Amino acid sequence: MKIVNKFYPHALVILGFILVSLIYFYPVLQGKQIFQSDIAQYTGMAKEQNDFRAAEHTEPYWTNSAFGGMPTYQLGANYPYDFVGKIDDVLRFLPRPADYLFLYFLGFYGLLLVLKTDPLKAFIGAIAFGFSTYLIIILGVGHNAKAHAIAYMPLVIAGIILVFQKKYIFGGLLTMFAVALEVNANHFQMTYYLLIFVLILSGYFVFNFIKEKQFKELGIAVGVLIVAGIFAIGANATNLMATSEYAKFSTRSNSELTFNPDGSKKTNENALSREYITEYSYGIAESFNLIAPRLFGGSNHENVGTDSRMYSFMTEQGVPSTQAQDFVSGMPTYWGDQPIVAAPAYIGVVVFFLGVLALFIDDRKIKYVFLGGALFSLVLSWGKNFSLLTDFFIDYVPMYDKFRAVSSIQVILELCFPVLAVMGVQSFFKAKEEPKLQQKALIQTGVFGLGVILILLIAKGFFHFTGSSDSYYLENYGPGFVDALKEDRMALYLADLLRSGFFIVITFIILWLFVKNKLSQNTALIIVGLLMIFDLFFVDKKYVSAKDFVSPAEIAAPFQETPSDTEILKDTTHYRVFEMDGNMSSARASYFHHSIGGYHAAKPRRIQQLFDYQIANKAKKMNLEVLNMLNVKYVIQTDKEGRAIPTINPDANGNAWFVNTVKLVNKADDVMKALDYVDTKKVAVFNVHEHEGKFKSARLKKQWDTIGTIKVVQYKPNYIKYQSDNGKEGLAVFSEIYYKNGWNAYIDGKLTDHFPVDYVLRGMEIPGGKHTIEFKFEPQVIKTGSTITLASSIGMLLLLIGGIYFEKFFRKDSQRNHGDAQK
Repeated sequence: MKIVNKFYPHALVILGFILVSLIYFYPVLQGKQIFQSDIAQYTGMAKEQNDFRAAEHTEPYWTNSAFGGMPTYQLGANYPYDFVGKIDDVLRFLPRPADYLFLYFLGFYGLLLVLKTDPLKAFIGAIAFGFSTYLIIILGVGHNAKAHAIAYMPLVIAGIILVFQKKYIFGGLLTMFAVALEVNANHFQMTYYLLIFVLILSGYFVFNFIKEKQFKELGIAVGVLIVAGIFAIGANATNLMATSEYAKFSTRSNSELTFNPDGSKKTNENALSREYITEYSYGIAESFNLIAPRLFGGSNHENVGTDSRMYSFMTEQGVPSTQAQDFVSGMPTYWGDQPIVAAPAYIGVVVFFLGVLALFIDDRKIKYVFLGGALFSLVLSWGKNFSLLTDFFIDYVPMYDKFRAVSSIQVILELCFPVLAVMGVQSFFKAKEEPKLQQKALIQTGVFGLGVILILLIAKGFFHFTGSSDSYYLENYGPGFVDALKEDRMALYLADLLRSGFFIVITFIILWLFVKNKLSQNTALIIVGLLMIFDLFFVDKKYVSAKDFVSPAEIAAPFQETPSDTEILKDTTHYRVFEMDGNMSSARASYFHHSIGGYHAAKPRRIQQLFDYQIANKAKKMNLEVLNMLNVKYVIQTDKEGRAIPTINPDANGNAWFVNTVKLVNKADDVMKALDYVDTKKVAVFNVHEHEGKFKSARLKKQWDTIGTIKVVQYKPNYIKYQSDNGKEGLAVFSEIYYKNGWNAYIDGKLTDHFPVDYVLRGMEIPGGKHTIEFKFEPQVIKTGSTITLASSIGMLLLLIGGIYFEKFFRKDSQRNHGDAQK
């Protein structure tokens, strides 16, 4: 009975999380699925992989449908012995995206329990965290991996706190599994930001251990965390090792080129430029969006309604009311510093109010850890707007320069402030025997909160309300349009400040009535909790709602086949397609064809460079020779009416060909420059310093025999078979992307060296006669990683069993013996 009473409240809370998740995303109960733009792009990228998996019941680990060819390590590849993923599947049993919302709630609830919060307050705090606008909007656009990683952050923090509180076994086990799940979520940028906060948190506890001279306990805690981390990382070894391997091949690794596409000298060796890293930098003043959602206009697609100045302007211009209504439903009201914003990062003004209350009334020093984490992440999110700190991190902090969109580090703030808010509520109600303390803290918080609102109201006159794209609207729509847009921005600014002020006043009144014994604790708590949740709920619904859900058929096939696609698909040979409008940043073509474009956060570096330097270079015309060597047989262009037109390229080199000459160069720069003018059908460009050991005849300056044929006879994403027939020894170039880690070449079953030519392609010496040539993708990293993963998973299981045994038997025996000794 004691066990039932102990777990009954938590069972009710979990049931509540399930209901809230399903109610918010209620269309999933009708069988609908949310349309996520990023997931649509992923579906295009992963179609060949998924089709192969369904047909062969195994993983290809390579796809040729995007960027000419790339590993599927970051495209949802399934790895052997992924037991952590199986645990995650159990936790995410709800239909998507309700599963991620539930996971937000569950993880944060666990953290609050560790912070000694009772179930009701923890339930309310978890709902407030999950409804933070940024966390909802990333579900709307399809940043699932990001949401996944954020959801496990609170559990990682909870485990670490328990370990430092000397609850070594339970804390160590929780940390181990939470870190394993966090890493398994596969969004390393979010995990990296979590690590920054963990360092702040650990610093606080380490300082206290040293201060109390508890060096033994500190050593045990650090040891437990190290062991937990090793096993958690080991259980994800395959993914981590494969990702690390691919990263060196991707745009996240430093470039070998020392000049820019325009010919100027590169001044930065980093893979990502400082401008690219900080493109999405949060404005300093824009930070007040955290407490008033549309202070800076909300989003680039805001519904300003029929009572807006823009609606009046449109109707005054003679636009029919229905058309004007449709037009104002997606206005570019956002005027902050970032290029595109789907929704403001609003944490909730009630959450903010209660978080400030914690600073005045909660006597636990750990509140400063969460405050410090929130402020530090906020300042880092300013990016180029606070370049002193940002430049230091880019230049000196390891790995920081591998991630873009620095504004997304605000997820740490969005985790810390709800924790502070619950601490504030908890301490406020706990201090019921000290009404003077409650009154003082409440008044201080009210003055601070309303003071911020008042300052922002006064500051309204200092803002220009002009967006970065307003010059475009001025040129195309005229000054009247821009003036109307600015008026609506000012209206949103004022309305949301008043809205936030209203919530602060109501929250203040409810808590004041409790202090004056006009309301019971539970009544006051429930009302404040509802205010906190409804504040966020109604903002969220502006950006992610039932209208975003569609039928499963639309999700399964996000791209519609055009007449252009139909015409191209009549060709049953093996070739590539270049969709010019996609600009190498769309997976639409990859859904239907083998494309040289695609959609990915970490594209293959060299294919992207070929595009930048040879195909899209404004300083020179499109280099058709590069398209030829990539076997681009079809170019999809758009005519004046917007129709896609397939143009056949009769000069495409085909799947493989023999060349008669090798041009030797000494560095990557020279390979790229040589491609400006060489005839790729006759000449192969080879960096003699790169892989000379695999091309033993490179320096012989011989003329190779080109009178022969080589053709594809069998194709799979991870296996290509050719037949060659040539009178003498020849040098073949294959229009497949060279990737040194995994692709093995065989001639008549014998492993044979192949090497990179023409910057991205594969070259191979072929002996005279008739031969069978096979390329097999056999990545050793999967085999090695899987062995480590299996061993680590077994270790985790043994630690779990050992921990349970110790807690259940050894500790009880120890306590019993201690009790007997006291008698």
